[in-house]
Amino acid sequence: MADLDKKEGFASELLNEESLDNIHHVNNPVLDVPAIEKKYLGKPTSYVKEGNKFIFTDGKARVEVKVFSDEIIRVRLAPQGSFLEDFSYAIKKDLDLHPLSFALEETGDAYLVKTNAVVCRIQKEDFLVVFENITGKVINADHKPMHWEENVDFGGYYVYCTKKAMAKEAFFGLGDKSANLNLRGRRFSNWNSDTYGFGFNQDPLYKTVPFYIGVTDGEAYGIFFDNTFKTYFDFASEREDRTSYWSEGGEMQYYYIHGPQMIEVVKHYHTLTGTHFMPPLWAIGYHQCRWSYYPEANVREVTSEFRKRQIPCDAIYLDIDYMDGYRCFTWNKRYFPDPKKMIADLAAEGFKTVVMIDPGIKVDEDYWVFKEGKENRYFCRRGDDYFMEGYVWPGRCQFPDYTNPDVREWWGTLYRGLVEDGVAGVWNDMNEPAVFGRGTFPGDVRHYYEGYRGSHRKAHNIYGMQMVRSTYDGLKKLQRNKRPFTITRAAYAGTQRYSSVWTGDNIATWEHLRIGVLQLQRLSVSGLSFCGTDIGGFTGEPDGELYTRWMQFGVFSPFMRVHSAGDTRDREPWSFGPEWEAICKKFIELRYQLLPYIYSTFWRQHKYREPILRPIALLEQHKAQNLLREEEFAFGHHILVSPVLHPGQQSKIVYLPEGSWYGYFSNVLYAGGQEHQIETPLDEMPIFVRAGSVIPTYPVMQYTGERNIDALRLNIYYSLGRQDSDVYIDHGDTFAYEQSVYSEKHFIVEGKKDSLTISQNQEGLYNERFDTYKIYFIGLPFAVNKIEVDGVVIQGSMDEDKLPYFAVEKEFRKLTIE
Repeated sequence: MADLDKKEGFASELLNEESLDNIHHVNNPVLDVPAIEKKYLGKPTSYVKEGNKFIFTDGKARVEVKVFSDEIIRVRLAPQGSFLEDFSYAIKKDLDLHPLSFALEETGDAYLVKTNAVVCRIQKEDFLVVFENITGKVINADHKPMHWEENVDFGGYYVYCTKKAMAKEAFFGLGDKSANLNLRGRRFSNWNSDTYGFGFNQDPLYKTVPFYIGVTDGEAYGIFFDNTFKTYFDFASEREDRTSYWSEGGEMQYYYIHGPQMIEVVKHYHTLTGTHFMPPLWAIGYHQCRWSYYPEANVREVTSEFRKRQIPCDAIYLDIDYMDGYRCFTWNKRYFPDPKKMIADLAAEGFKTVVMIDPGIKVDEDYWVFKEGKENRYFCRRGDDYFMEGYVWPGRCQFPDYTNPDVREWWGTLYRGLVEDGVAGVWNDMNEPAVFGRGTFPGDVRHYYEGYRGSHRKAHNIYGMQMVRSTYDGLKKLQRNKRPFTITRAAYAGTQRYSSVWTGDNIATWEHLRIGVLQLQRLSVSGLSFCGTDIGGFTGEPDGELYTRWMQFGVFSPFMRVHSAGDTRDREPWSFGPEWEAICKKFIELRYQLLPYIYSTFWRQHKYREPILRPIALLEQHKAQNLLREEEFAFGHHILVSPVLHPGQQSKIVYLPEGSWYGYFSNVLYAGGQEHQIETPLDEMPIFVRAGSVIPTYPVMQYTGERNIDALRLNIYYSLGRQDSDVYIDHGDTFAYEQSVYSEKHFIVEGKKDSLTISQNQEGLYNERFDTYKIYFIGLPFAVNKIEVDGVVIQGSMDEDKLPYFAVEKEFRKLTIE
């Protein structure tokens, strides 16, 4: 009774208060709806420390500054004070980063988060975030505080960050954009799109890599805006003094990555997002593709022509016409009555078979893949719980939700039949995802997103990445200890952990050859080094000159594949006549000769996080004029090339970086740090080797592993001073290298005016099949009087081309020639 009396008394008080306040009840009690407008951070009022992160607040919004390493600091914004779940598809799961030291220092005007390499300054007056080096030089700074705007249609916020753009700052990265290397003055959007026959400066394209590198006053930094929604970047386009990036949803979350060298920024970015797996050796050979090689007789005819003409080739591709009515994981038995035998016969001739798989699964109750997916509810659904359906090659299709681990596991098992048939690699296409008539999925499609859930607005840009992840993981299980080979058209940051990429449906024009040169350099510094173009152009008709010049560039593309549409003329190396065939053959053979160097460069990418293709800007960022150079790039550390990009071009100006360089075909020595006029006859492309390099080569083979070699050739290019080189060898197709079953040889070349010394040491447990090096010296400025190996004087020999060489046991420690 006492409690009841209290309640009645409380109610009476309320009635009295309401009557006194003269409250009138209305249908809508909310009298003042706040306007939707951009809101900015206020002044930071306090902070708390939680482990290696500091959380600042202005009283409502919160900003997290997390120290990942001495060079990597993440900044996150929570407009209402609550951060989203800390999850990313881009960041490695096994990320193990620890700063050597960090601390927060408070001054009168700022909070300073310090590491051994960088200072993150949070200004008390306006909440601007500024990054400085340890000498106090500003490297990157907010132009205005981070800001946001409520998204009333979908929930969440549009989030914005605006940085200062220094007067001469240059910007690089952002994936496969078809623009100049330096992005300054341009605005871009990230929304994976099927862009058939895209043009120069067309945007967006197939991939989303929200990572860029800024270079100002010779110092570099990186920004990785890890947000999977549609994102935008403005590099001093709207206003010359500022750079902005923003998103239509998700969180303002970015990583500041300190250099000061561009290559260090790329390496730190790989620390976060991972490197490429080591590919099987055959995957970096020459590949032949067309939409489509069918029926079986056509496939056999093409492959037999390669062997008949003795043009090396490692892989043949089957596009969607190999399927039964474009149903994935099936064979058209009319075109391919016995695929297992065909693939076995091709393998006996040294050809690996790669097949295409798309995400669209035909709606067909008699189709086993569709039945399994439907029964297990593996397909994407709309907001009102209808299955998402769209039209692609098979007709009406449903699409797996690859953001669900159960779906990825199931998808991986679907490759069992293809693997049992002998298929060696898989090509994932149409995975932006592309849908005929509407471009992609509707925004209300729901995704599991590892349990964090989201609409297609959130999952669109990672759909292709998660598809090829499913493919890679499935193949890895099914192929036992063999390395999978996968290739994907759509990608997000971190896709390099699962796949190689290509630039999509280009056009057979000289402009597109130039675009390809730009795209592959940009992809490489954006984390996707295992990249290539459709050599010769996917659509359109190249003439023999364009096709051949593109083939020459293809030799120095990490992924080398000819591909074309079915309504174009044939694109095999012999299709343009004997003159062009001979040149194409010469350059494909060059690719196979350089395979040990290329493979070693892939190892440097995998283990040491180095980009495979390196623009001149990355090599010499301290020279302002080099930030605009686009036509020269290094393949690894020791080889530099400059593709011929214009019809009828008989010579071109080539810039060589500092040091000395040898012309590959002529062995002529050129001074670096300047431009040179280089002749470009049709059967040559400007190729240079850094003086002091050790370049390993193989004899020409028709396919990788065609025969064992009894000696590895080492071409050693003389130079004054010291240069380091590496040669990497392993089984070529297993994961034994993860248990140190590999051979990584380190060579130190030290040149003097009258002598040259080569020292060697080795890591790893692998024992190569050869016992001997054949060493060829290029550019020696003195007559050879004596060569001594580990204290023993040896004699030289002459090869079949009358060239002198020295046969040396592979375990030598020190060799001196004088």
